[in-house]
Amino acid sequence: QVQLAEHGGGVVQAGGSLTLSCAASGMIYRISMMAWYRQNPGKERELVARMDFGGGSTNYADSVQGRFTISRDYASHAVTLQMNSLKPEDTAVYYCYADTLYGSVRDYRRLEVWGQGSLVTVSE
Repeated sequence: QVQLAEHGGGVVQAGGSLTLSCAASGMIYRISMMAWYRQNPGKERELVARMDFGGGSTNYADSVQGRFTISRDYASHAVTLQMNSLKPEDTAVYYCYADTLYGSVRDYRRLEVWGQGSLVTVSE
């Protein structure tokens, strides 16, 4: 199996910055893509940023474009979300996501994995 461990989050004033990190572990054969989603109570989980793990291409939600940056440490199977110029509407639980192949070169399977969630609160 594959697990995701998230770190970071917390409380920050509007205009401030926070960093979220996420590392994958387990019998990882390959990671195709990693991403960050966020969710508020009663709302659907929305994509914040994604990265093709091999090629490094990225996509961002319009609401965070220019303020958030997703980056990867390929060897460590980790991604980081640097969040700058935070706004109160960025308040949410942030979830790391990975689209992986786990197992060995002779026997691998696709597995989609979620992190435990990290609360980010941005105060006025």
